Amino acid sequence: MAEANQNPAKIDPKLKLGLELGPIILFFAGFRFFKDKTFHLLGHDYSGFIVMTALFVVLIIATTALLWKLTGKLSKMQLMTLILVIVMGGLSVWLNDERFIKMKPTLLYLAFGIILGIGLLRGQSYLKLVMEEALPLRPEGWMILTRRFCAFFFALALANEVIWRLFSTETWVTFKTFGLTAALFLFFISQSGLLSRYSDEPEATPDSE
Repeated sequence: MAEANQNPAKIDPKLKLGLELGPIILFFAGFRFFKDKTFHLLGHDYSGFIVMTALFVVLIIATTALLWKLTGKLSKMQLMTLILVIVMGGLSVWLNDERFIKMKPTLLYLAFGIILGIGLLRGQSYLKLVMEEALPLRPEGWMILTRRFCAFFFALALANEVIWRLFSTETWVTFKTFGLTAALFLFFISQSGLLSRYSDEPEATPDSE
């Protein structure tokens, strides 16, 4: 499904961002509203967190399907995220156990870190395969950036484990919604020097008269 179109259509970046972040923001808003409520459904009591988890799974499926319809392609990262949300979110709802969805970021970032680590052991940058079009870098730059991303993903996995195991559900939801997003943003900003130093962009030359 994800590889059917080798030339994906371009969509408005704001629409793409909205589709990717919309389910997370709605999950946060819904949790804040329903966190102290209990719902009696099909003979079982479900917390607001579990109900919003069920809605989150549905929203992720819908927005990912819409992205595929609009662009004709999904990245491997989007597919992996979708699968983990369905599996871990589904287990949380089915077993009425919030721990599974809380472990989803840990598994996701561990998977990313391990995949990049395997590539590094083979002397390759798998990150380049995903981001080459967006970030034209020289080979040595890709290897450095891949090592940093690998370490960063493992750090995010560890941070998620610490937060969900030692802190309240409310703290974890806030961390998942804003903390991880801010961490990713700050990490990219911190790599600006490396991106500039190893850029493979051709230098602009003045037009000859």
